[in-house]
Amino acid sequence: MASAPEDPVLERYFKGHKAAITSADFSPNGKQLATGSWDTFLMLWSFRPQARAFRYVGHKDVVTSVQFSPLGNLLASASRDRTIRLWIPDKRGKSSEFKAHTAPVRSVDFSADGQFLATASEDKSIKVWNMYRQRFLYSLYRHTHWVRCAKFSPDGRLIVSCSEDKTIKIWDTTNKQCVNNFSDFVGFANFVAFNPNGTCIASAGSDHTVKIWDIRVNKLLQHYQVHSGGVNCVSFHPSGNYLITASSDGTLKILDLLEGRLIYTLQGHTGPVFTVSFSKGGELFTSGGADAQVLLWRTNFDELNFKDVSKRNLKRLHFDSPPHLLDIYPRTPHPHEGRVETVEINPKLDVIDLQTSTPPVVDILSFDSTTTTETTVRTLPDKGEEISGYFLNPSLMSSECSPTVLKKKTEDISDLPSESQRSIPLAVTDALEHIMEQLNVLTQTVSILEQRLTLTEDKLKDCLENQQKLFNAIQRKI
Repeated sequence: MASAPEDPVLERYFKGHKAAITSADFSPNGKQLATGSWDTFLMLWSFRPQARAFRYVGHKDVVTSVQFSPLGNLLASASRDRTIRLWIPDKRGKSSEFKAHTAPVRSVDFSADGQFLATASEDKSIKVWNMYRQRFLYSLYRHTHWVRCAKFSPDGRLIVSCSEDKTIKIWDTTNKQCVNNFSDFVGFANFVAFNPNGTCIASAGSDHTVKIWDIRVNKLLQHYQVHSGGVNCVSFHPSGNYLITASSDGTLKILDLLEGRLIYTLQGHTGPVFTVSFSKGGELFTSGGADAQVLLWRTNFDELNFKDVSKRNLKRLHFDSPPHLLDIYPRTPHPHEGRVETVEINPKLDVIDLQTSTPPVVDILSFDSTTTTETTVRTLPDKGEEISGYFLNPSLMSSECSPTVLKKKTEDISDLPSESQRSIPLAVTDALEHIMEQLNVLTQTVSILEQRLTLTEDKLKDCLENQQKLFNAIQRKI
């Protein structure tokens, strides 16, 4: 049966990756899509007909997460090769490599103002980076297992993180403290996200559930049990009224949060679905998974509801206003015990003349930042800041925002070679190589210290657990 006009519609496929899609993000202008994959590549897709796709080569292992900066002039990526990269999303593909994590990096997330980047890693830490100076700022340590995801709140004052230690933590970016903790004793969250007004978080559970938490009253608001496999990713519609989910059961689900019910099940992938994302305006969404296909969908279902609801609530401009439906105000959990009144959409049955896009792919080899950036290490860190290396990469800064100090430094050091100028004086090259060797030694030293700290923490935890067991045994004997 064909879908109704207001139902979501699959518009096109993008084929080009050689392995599972792990992450996808729309550019702010809605004209491009970036994807990361197990094949170690990032790809940049254009929605224009017959446009080329760019494949960025630089990571040495699985790309786990990609995201555009709010202005769209940078593209961040995380990888299992323990690095984060910042790319300029064009045909030259300059990139800068950040090294501070000591284990695979699982997620990247820009703050809404573009000034900061949060990264989550299997080294149990979240790290925050300053994008203006392109340097490491501080780490957040409280998780006791791999951190799978970390996201900024819309106002940038909070970070939410989820870990395989079965906790979701809320962090205050001002005092760098964990201010809230949600625990789940069944499974762990694979992914977390703030709703658009920052009052709630959604978690995608390994136990097949999707949960909505209100961070103001520390309460579970909604609890959806609609998938038959682990939930890998969620994305809020910009209105905050809908949530789309991606699961290892091979489906996408669209939830109406105002009514608290499942409204669509989308079956377009073969195998697990790992990523899903709404465009910035909400008119499109994309999904990717184990079948190495990127699907582009048109939303449709929000055309009337979202606009009507927005008109009715234009007056609600203040954070202190009374609670409103748009806040997903507390209600009882929704387990959906077998009562699934939902529209199922299988585009392989519904769509006959589907536009399949296998564009010509242009490979772009990244200039390695270790040979193109001037890197210095401060001997005295700022008060309250961890010892860190500067990652000053003039090539990734727009001329409008480059600090004057940086401009002076770049006058006597070659930038990335252009097409017409590729010669660098030998003395400068030797000096740069020497600096990079010293930096690598420092980086390795910091990595070893961080690993030892982690091991010490683990041993201390084991000792405390053993002491507790002994104390309990003594108590029972007494």
